[in-house]
Amino acid sequence: MFPSPTPEPRSEVFTQLAVACLGAGVVTTVAVAQGQNPLTALGITLFSAIAAVMVGQVI
Repeated sequence: MFPSPTPEPRSEVFTQLAVACLGAGVVTTVAVAQGQNPLTALGITLFSAIAAVMVGQVI
């Protein structure tokens, strides 16, 4: 049948998460500069970064 996919090493997942946070952080910085609550912006950044890594693991 089909071989089962091997899980990504932990260091690679952390690297993906860091890159996703940096990308989302750029947009968050613009939103905060326009008056958005920083805690709301941080929550959106974390959510989008985790979602990006999860999608990256599936694809």
